[in-house]
Amino acid sequence: MWGKFIIFGMGFYRRTKGSHKLDKDGSYMFVANHYSMLDIMLMLATVNHPFVFVGKKELAKIPIFGFFYRKTCILVDRKSQQSRQAVFNEAERRLKQGNSICIFPEGGVPDDENIILDEFKEGAFKLAIDHQIPIAPLTFHDTKKRFSYTFLSGSPGKLRVTIHDFIPTEGKTQEERKELKQQTHQIILDELKHPSL
Repeated sequence: MWGKFIIFGMGFYRRTKGSHKLDKDGSYMFVANHYSMLDIMLMLATVNHPFVFVGKKELAKIPIFGFFYRKTCILVDRKSQQSRQAVFNEAERRLKQGNSICIFPEGGVPDDENIILDEFKEGAFKLAIDHQIPIAPLTFHDTKKRFSYTFLSGSPGKLRVTIHDFIPTEGKTQEERKELKQQTHQIILDELKHPSL
């Protein structure tokens, strides 16, 4: 609710393509490209299913936003191996409870403005295979243009979201993790290069 409220209050409106029925008792690994802090609100507003983010600990310090961020995230200190392991343990606990997880697999917003989609890290795909839950890829088209990390940039307007077909992991092993990661990366990259909406 707060994701929808913030997006509307900032002058944005969503246009979504793809309506895949989610099993209310199922768990999913939601993944998307990452351009902006707006991606978090957009994911919450788009996905009508209980899930938690795995996200950077530093963002919890941002006033107001940080309060909601802490409520919806498993926080990770990427510099700490112990923290990363604790995140996996907590994510596994949440999945066993029947929740879903959302990870932006680029690991952060690309430093180079010219990068359309950075390489994916493997954590999301390892978890999905471990728990045999489908990958649910989404593409966010406009968040960099509408609300980027560049000071005083952006404008109100349309936020396009493409919800792709789910990628099953049933029967897959960790040896197939890289292939699953590359498949998901290609789906999102193709949509960014050739938008279908």
